[in-house]
Amino acid sequence: MPRFASGGPDQDICSQSTPSHGRSATASYAALALTALAAVLTPQQALAQRVVPKIGTICPLGYVDTLNGKCSTLGLMRYTVQPTNGKACPEGWMNVGGGYCRQK
Repeated sequence: MPRFASGGPDQDICSQSTPSHGRSATASYAALALTALAAVLTPQQALAQRVVPKIGTICPLGYVDTLNGKCSTLGLMRYTVQPTNGKACPEGWMNVGGGYCRQK
């Protein structure tokens, strides 16, 4: 079993104690879980994308079908797009077909 040089000859890794800084392991895990949950539940920002998944049978305006289930701008442009999910595009966005809205 590995040993620490500073821990003495009879002290191994399992017997090393870590400072708790006044917080139990359960509280630390709970804080980590809440942080991860908050990150998942916050609305995702639409980012400029060169490649997007092909939702329907056609690609959005400005994208080319790469024949692998994706649509690409071929590296020429970056558009900020988001799926329409069957709804109208939000204010400041325009429908570009293929199930996507693009930011104006």
